[in-house]
Amino acid sequence: MQEVIREYLEGAKIGRKQAYKNMAVFPLLSDYSVGLEYILLDEALGAGLVEVTEIHDQGSVPNLKVHNKSSRMVLILDGEELVGAKQNRVVNTTILVAGNATVVIPVSCVEQGRWSYNTSRFYSEERIMPSRMRAMKAQQVQQSVRAHGEYRADQSAIWHDIAERASRRDAASASMAMAHIFEKDLPSLQDYMRHFSLVGSQTGAVFMINGKVAGMDALGKPETLSKVFKKLVESYAMDAIDWHEIKKEPKSSKSDVANFTKGVLTCKMETHDAVGLGTDFRIESDKLTGFALALDGKVVHMSVFPREAAGAGGEARFSRMARYSRRRRNRE
Repeated sequence: MQEVIREYLEGAKIGRKQAYKNMAVFPLLSDYSVGLEYILLDEALGAGLVEVTEIHDQGSVPNLKVHNKSSRMVLILDGEELVGAKQNRVVNTTILVAGNATVVIPVSCVEQGRWSYNTSRFYSEERIMPSRMRAMKAQQVQQSVRAHGEYRADQSAIWHDIAERASRRDAASASMAMAHIFEKDLPSLQDYMRHFSLVGSQTGAVFMINGKVAGMDALGKPETLSKVFKKLVESYAMDAIDWHEIKKEPKSSKSDVANFTKGVLTCKMETHDAVGLGTDFRIESDKLTGFALALDGKVVHMSVFPREAAGAGGEARFSRMARYSRRRRNRE
């Protein structure tokens, strides 16, 4: 099973660094291309080809229902936010929904203070939750899949993380919605986005913040990456903004990126039946955590992050990062 991941990573070259302030992006360049035809969640929602609703009128926080009305597969990425219905949610893992199928998907709430309908169906604001929260969630899902066979996250830890970030960013709202933090930081996000762009044959990227690898996202073909690149960069930029120190311009090393990708190949890998189509790989070592979705022996999406150093909420590793933004505010 490890050969599926090895084929992808050993065929990828690390491209030239792009950087802005405390964030660097190293493209992964490859001629890898999974021979699957699918549409992405945003495309499907926009065209009315998929409906995402509560599983019943009363709703269930950790589950939503996806009805694919199209004959084509629909790809839903880990961390994508679904807005509306009784409360906003994020997807707990990457899912490939078969054509003309209805699937119950595992999600986590990112809006603690609301449990009432504002729309009957969910829609997209084209956001993926911040990368640090995805890393925390990936580790929680890993534990849940192993122990219970369920793609569940620690809901209390996610709410706690959103509340702390909202406090740091002066972005608290009545419903404690993650969306409000994105809206508050939109001008800074736009500044970051202007400095990062796709290059030819790019299928993924390794992201660095403050000179340390923050994570890797890799897709099965360049066409998919081109459609989700903006969302992925914003996901990491949210943490770069949160952790930025004005007087520091950290160095980002290509050798650290190479060591990170090589480290993935030394990880323990477990396989599980995916929520929809394909095989779910859980990737883990004492330093890394992540997952990959594969179908017919080809990677559709892979995400790997540095493993959190302590607890379900990662207090030890990320309390240091949180202090960056507190010090920044004190200097302004």
